[in-house]
Amino acid sequence: MSIKQNNSWWHIQQSVQAMRQGGVIAYPTEAVWGLGCDPYNEDAVQHLLNIKRRPMHKGLVLIAGDLSQIEFLLDDLTDEERATVTADWPGPFTWILPDPKGLIPPWIKGKHQAVAVRVSAHSGVRELTKSYGSFIVSTSANPSEYHPARDILKVKTYFGHKLDYVLPGKLGGLAQPTQIRDLRSNQLIRA
Repeated sequence: MSIKQNNSWWHIQQSVQAMRQGGVIAYPTEAVWGLGCDPYNEDAVQHLLNIKRRPMHKGLVLIAGDLSQIEFLLDDLTDEERATVTADWPGPFTWILPDPKGLIPPWIKGKHQAVAVRVSAHSGVRELTKSYGSFIVSTSANPSEYHPARDILKVKTYFGHKLDYVLPGKLGGLAQPTQIRDLRSNQLIRA
């Protein structure tokens, strides 16, 4: 293992440990820096929402690095719906999927009955979620009403000591945050 790989592995492990202990991390995604935590830890999600100044009712995105991590959310889709969603994954597309069995906590979905999910092709996200063993929360690293952070300095300027770990890395090169589309209505929520 090269020094660079070992260094990267160490940072991934620090991020994983922080999330397992209920912490909030920042990490690079396809276009902007994201904030993440364990989606099943209500206290961690509430802390993330507090530092971002985002109301819970808006909901949050879940990000996975592999389709297998969110496979259970595809069980109630028709074959056509499943084909539509998986044609874009892994990739920079966020789909709003139905959650009729209530498998995702209300503090993630907010006022919605569905959940926003992305299976990312970003190598850092893939390594992070693989090491964590699951999908995580993904929301842009910025206080509400501010522009999303596009570099680590802006992340630290916005949040400073309020984060439990900042995972170094590079953005994926997209100019804009990922598109969000509702699967059932086919409505484009964010272009």
